[in-house]
Amino acid sequence: MGDMSNSDFYAKNQRNEGNHAAAFGCSLMELRSLMELRGTEAVVKLQEDSGGVEGLCKRLKTSPTEGLAGAQTDLDKRKEIFGKNLIPPKKPKTFLQLVWEALQDVTLIILEIAALISLGLSFYHPPGETGGESCGAAAGGVEDEGEADAGWIEGAAILLSVVCVVLVTAFNDWSKEKQFRGLQSRIEQEQKFQVVRGSQVIQLPVADIVVGDIAQIKYGDLLPADGVLIQGNDLKIDESSLTGESDHVKKSADKDPMLLSGTHVMEGSGRMVVTAVGVNSQTGIIFTLLGAGVEEEEKKEKKVKKQDGAAAMEMQPLKSAEGGEADEKERKKVSAPKKEKSVLQGKLTKLAVQIGKAGLLMSAITVIILVLYFAIDNFVMQKRPWMPECTPIYIQYFVKFFIIGVTVLVVAVPEGLPLAVTISLAYSVKKMMKDNNLVRHLDACETMGNATAICSDKTGTLTTNRMTAVQLYVGDVHYKEIPDPGVLPPKSLDLLVNSISINSAYTTKILPPDKEGGLPKQVGNKTECGLLGLVLDLKRDYQPIRNQIPEEKLYKVYTFNSVRKSMSTVIKLPDGSFRMYSKGASEIVLKKCSHIQNEVGEPRVFRPRDKDEMVKKVIEPMACDGLRTICVAYRDFSSNPEPNWDDENNILNDLTAICVVGIEDPVRPEVPDAILKCQRAGITVRMVTGDNINTARAIAIKCGIIHPGEDFLCIDGKEFNRRIRNEKGEVEQERIDKVWPKLRVLARSSPTDKHTLVKGIIDSTMADQRQVVAVTGDGTNDGPALKKADVGFAMGIAGTDVAKEASDIILTDDNFSSIVKAVMWGRNVYDSISKFLQFQLTVNVVAVIVAFTGACITQDSPLKAVQMLWVNLIMDTFASLALATEPPTESLLKRKPYGRNKPLISSTMTKNILGHGVYQLIIIFTLLFVGEQIFDIDSGRNAPLHSPPSEHYTIIFNTFVMMQLFNEINARKIHGERNVFDGIFRNPIFCSIVFGTFAVQIVIVQFGGKPFSCQPLDLEKWMWCVFLGLGELVWGQVIATIPNSRLRFLRRAGQLTQKDELPEEDVNEENEEIDHAERELRRGQILWFRGLNRIQTQIEVVNTFKSGTSFQGAGALRRQSSTTSQNQDVTNVSSPSHVSLSNALSSPTSTTAATAPPTTGQC
Repeated sequence: MGDMSNSDFYAKNQRNEGNHAAAFGCSLMELRSLMELRGTEAVVKLQEDSGGVEGLCKRLKTSPTEGLAGAQTDLDKRKEIFGKNLIPPKKPKTFLQLVWEALQDVTLIILEIAALISLGLSFYHPPGETGGESCGAAAGGVEDEGEADAGWIEGAAILLSVVCVVLVTAFNDWSKEKQFRGLQSRIEQEQKFQVVRGSQVIQLPVADIVVGDIAQIKYGDLLPADGVLIQGNDLKIDESSLTGESDHVKKSADKDPMLLSGTHVMEGSGRMVVTAVGVNSQTGIIFTLLGAGVEEEEKKEKKVKKQDGAAAMEMQPLKSAEGGEADEKERKKVSAPKKEKSVLQGKLTKLAVQIGKAGLLMSAITVIILVLYFAIDNFVMQKRPWMPECTPIYIQYFVKFFIIGVTVLVVAVPEGLPLAVTISLAYSVKKMMKDNNLVRHLDACETMGNATAICSDKTGTLTTNRMTAVQLYVGDVHYKEIPDPGVLPPKSLDLLVNSISINSAYTTKILPPDKEGGLPKQVGNKTECGLLGLVLDLKRDYQPIRNQIPEEKLYKVYTFNSVRKSMSTVIKLPDGSFRMYSKGASEIVLKKCSHIQNEVGEPRVFRPRDKDEMVKKVIEPMACDGLRTICVAYRDFSSNPEPNWDDENNILNDLTAICVVGIEDPVRPEVPDAILKCQRAGITVRMVTGDNINTARAIAIKCGIIHPGEDFLCIDGKEFNRRIRNEKGEVEQERIDKVWPKLRVLARSSPTDKHTLVKGIIDSTMADQRQVVAVTGDGTNDGPALKKADVGFAMGIAGTDVAKEASDIILTDDNFSSIVKAVMWGRNVYDSISKFLQFQLTVNVVAVIVAFTGACITQDSPLKAVQMLWVNLIMDTFASLALATEPPTESLLKRKPYGRNKPLISSTMTKNILGHGVYQLIIIFTLLFVGEQIFDIDSGRNAPLHSPPSEHYTIIFNTFVMMQLFNEINARKIHGERNVFDGIFRNPIFCSIVFGTFAVQIVIVQFGGKPFSCQPLDLEKWMWCVFLGLGELVWGQVIATIPNSRLRFLRRAGQLTQKDELPEEDVNEENEEIDHAERELRRGQILWFRGLNRIQTQIEVVNTFKSGTSFQGAGALRRQSSTTSQNQDVTNVSSPSHVSLSNALSSPTSTTAATAPPTTGQC
């Protein structure tokens, strides 16, 4: 679809070109062909056609320094000629297409066919009146003309209910797709870009960029359009998204000035003139080609799906439930191998397939039994011959049996499941927007509920990212607060002010506050803002200096990157010599200093021992106050001979230090509380930062990530690599396993360290549970770690486009406490699904058993096809809506994560399902077999083919629905809580659905008549039905009192993985459980585990002695395992793991470190 509209677009442009080429100096086609060239070719072509970039700017009527004037008429004209900067999305599916898709469901198709056969046969009357007599019992009741005419009603009613179901499903899909598109457009609107218009730098939404705009590009940007570089500093681009080449491409105005949309700026900065936007840019052209490709792919996929059989058809909604119809853009982004299926999806798929198989079996048996019973009864027992004229009547019976069988299948398969997942996720995603979480991948929301570890950045996430210089060391004096400029040596002051003003990105500025009395606004790199703030505090201004030496006059810039950890700028002085200003992490820059300015501003020699003293006396005290230390330095070069600027090692050396600045970035006030919540919820928070180890430790203590006196690791990148790499320098999983459980702070880490840590934690097999890791990142270099993590959080404000692209969730307020909200929502999704499962499976179990036994004993299901459809499809749909929209509560954060192999249906849930099932079956079978005596009415059993509906069966149907309604309230709690009404009014959707269902049920019973096989009931019988339904609530309390430990057999009932493991709660008894009832019952279990653990530990000690390790190793082992730190990593709490042991055994004397068998540290 996409390519059609695009080719029209081109055609239109071609027509316009003749008229407009005159308006601008070059046409759309010229620009497109120019952008297809690379390297020197492009430079030559530019020179020939336009006389270089300046000439191109002239032809496009724009100024390389001042940009476009920004007049609306001019902008509109440019959009008309060169196109808008957006790629038309694929058309959404129409409602009718969605209806058609919903109709593809196998069970529905079977029902439709059965209903049509039933309809056809009901209009067929056997010839001759005698047929009825001779067909015997089979034709009983057909003589009644009025009744015979009503035979079509059942078929029609089934078709009608199928239509209802299809419409509801289609509507859900439609609203989901609409939400998804809303989300896409919201993500696209978020992306803004810096453009120069009328000499002012402004932030523009990407869609508003036009050809001829001058865009400022910097490290971390995702280029929004094609362009030609005007001026660049040290610019390197990652073009792998277009070319597949992973090496970064160096760009410069004289060698390779071509910049392409969709590529990432990995280093440096610069300015470019935009030459192609939207469908005419290189990425746009590829998308246009993709438009055709995607459709062909879809056709292929459909073929494959069709061959995939019924089970796959059942599962189809699950796929789409996760936002599978993301448009091509998403598809292109995700063309890299997507992460494994989300935990919940995997479990649900498995469960639904299991249930589907069981349902198929039950329905087949039901049909076979009914047919056999009918055949034996008629043709064997009563020895009737098969008469041709009776065939239609017999077929009518067989169709009826078939419909009953299909009904059993319909009830058995939980269609509501995928729907519940979709609704729950879509609802959560919508609400998470309000909590500042913009979810890019739906399943990330649910994975977050299982998170066991969060690796967080420090700057901006845990801290406010508002840097202020608070301490200064200059001229051999350490000032604890910013001094008066008069006391500083004038030479040093001038150098300091010039160095900071020139050697920082010119896009970084400090603007007056928005509100009176507010803080000044920091724009650009926050560390540089802190330094510019220092210049202002010293009563100087940086702007005049910048005006004197504009960006074009900077001779050479070495931009900041994670390897250099410093930034340097070279300028040419009036006398022709060069001066280089440098700033960066203090320990790194000081290593390169050979001189330092003294108290009068003259350089003196700076020896290694002076450096050590400086580190002890100045840098460490600053870092221990949680300050980031930045050293400012300079170096002069003679002009003859001119230095080789590419020889970085020699250039960035032999510097003269001017000062060391201590910059404070205060911890966000809400962070310590958020981290405490995470720790309570069984999630370990680790800080991974590029800062100095002392600064990082000080901030970690302020945040509450570490507490003084605890046994945890705070190490820097160097030490981390030393510990995890073998002699050959390769990373070993065993070595990582010794480090990560205790690691809390990783300082001075490189992007690779972050990636290695995340990968190491995810791949670790030490604990029973695989760790689920969330990572926050804002820089381009965080991309790999964000991609590797189970959930990647990118910063919405400080984050680069590259980071956002790699992430699953964008934090629109850059705040750590929003992550805690995401955890809460994630757990809520999981719980909502569990609630729905508990309710749904009770309905299924009861309905299947009733239909099955009823059919076998009375030849007819007590619950008719249409009634079953109402109960199953309609009530499921509404129940999934009601239970999936429960708002989350703080109590969700008081338990440990579920983990990946925890069964979906916990033992408490199994107990509830079976318990309520038993109650409902007893009631229904009592009503079925002795109901007519209790209520003194005619029996509805063994009724002939088209007999009118009986009061007896209506009571059974009504009671069944009432019990489901009240059980829906029970299903709100899945951890055995007593008060099922707790917070019920916080969920208006739930209340309205329960009352709505009740109202519809009254209408169905009183006015449903023949289609619903209902006979109106009087008030007394209604009261009885409601009373029996209310019994569910009382029975729920009875079930809650049954201890789980008595029901050991249930432990396996809901298990989906073969791996046998204890739920986390069992191990950690002190843990605050929400489930008080359950905790009481677990005491016995806990004692049993403890006994086991003791024995295991003793055996372990004996083995340690046997294996010849020294006595000291074993002593350490016993001591450590008996006093395991309460606050060890989650894994130690969540499962009997061997962290403590392997740590003890890895003492230098040990030879068995790697092979230590798992024992428990919880003795």
